[in-house]
Amino acid sequence: MVYLPTLLFALGEGAVIPLIPIIAAQLGAGVATAALVASALVVGQLSGNIPAGWAVARFGERRTMAAAGTISLAGVVGMVFAPGLAVFAVSVLLIGFCAAAFGLARHSFMATRVPLSFRARALSLLGGTFRLGMFVGPFAAAALLAVFGDERAAVWFFGVCLAATVVLVLVGPDPEERFAPAPPAAASAPLVRGDAETEDTGEVVTGSIPTLGRDGVLRTMWRHRGVLSRLGIAAASLSGVRSARQVVLPLWGVSIGLDAQTIALVVGVSGAIDFALFYASGQVMDRFGRLWAALPAMVLMGAGFLALAFTHDLPDAAMWFAMFAAVLGVGNGLSSGILLTLGADVAPPSDPAPFLGSWRTLTDAGGAASPLLVSAVAAVSSLSVATGVMGVVGLLGALAFVRWVPRFVPRHG
Repeated sequence: MVYLPTLLFALGEGAVIPLIPIIAAQLGAGVATAALVASALVVGQLSGNIPAGWAVARFGERRTMAAAGTISLAGVVGMVFAPGLAVFAVSVLLIGFCAAAFGLARHSFMATRVPLSFRARALSLLGGTFRLGMFVGPFAAAALLAVFGDERAAVWFFGVCLAATVVLVLVGPDPEERFAPAPPAAASAPLVRGDAETEDTGEVVTGSIPTLGRDGVLRTMWRHRGVLSRLGIAAASLSGVRSARQVVLPLWGVSIGLDAQTIALVVGVSGAIDFALFYASGQVMDRFGRLWAALPAMVLMGAGFLALAFTHDLPDAAMWFAMFAAVLGVGNGLSSGILLTLGADVAPPSDPAPFLGSWRTLTDAGGAASPLLVSAVAAVSSLSVATGVMGVVGLLGALAFVRWVPRFVPRHG
């Protein structure tokens, strides 16, 4: 009941995402317009995080997840029967909006119910279920295309996954009732000023966690502006480097003259390495601390991008491409669950949803801005320079984690 709804949602979404530009093109969109329609999913997710925080705080995780799944079904119907591009784009936007609410509801549940001693492993597993759905979803879409020969079959598959998710959430045992809230961190753990009635100056204090009333979303953002503007920006840089990997690797393969099959194989192997390591990240964070996963992940990805930037014109460019794609896959795999775990660590324990809405908006913004940065730098310079810029972002993000994780994240273990 904790992980299966997320897996079903991610499985259906993963089947649909690769086909959004194709269906948009069938409705008359050009290449640029089709890319814009595909980005509506990210825009919807960005714009949905903060309202989702309000909804979870007001109505609870279970009702929010059920509502998000039901409204997403309306988006599926709109995608299937869209008479034109505008309706299709709005439907994609709506699904992205609901995906934000669904993800935040489960994140908020885990933040309040999972004990600190194994929080990172639980949240890494949550991230792993999402990655599994996104990994298997495209293969399910390919199978449906082979059987039915129609891209909308994958959209209907998403609808079936959503219906099963809603039924599971409404009919199955309620995890909110079965699992009591986790006890607060030990009194000796350092906490960020701002979890109580005091302003968030960014200074670390020690003491017990007070009982809070529910704050509005905007007041929560202001109260926790210190951690959001510091650790939150570091988290956004990690999200940006992750997102850049998905853009840079295919473009790099095309730029050095590889065929589509080879590029797909290299990217697929990188993704498989990424998926294989998702639980290792949680083990490291729970046993040794959050920084021991965040720092190697950021250094590996930052150094991988920087090194790749110097291999474009080398005789063995294809070999270097495959090697550094694997390095980026290792780094990304080691970062699994970090953003979820850090968000849960620094969220106010009594009412995490409004804070997590702001936290997830920052991290999603980093992921959305990264492809735009790669595109802009490549347009005015070259893909090699754009890749190097993302390497610098990764290394600067590593320094930010070194600076802010010990200050804001409670000690444990």
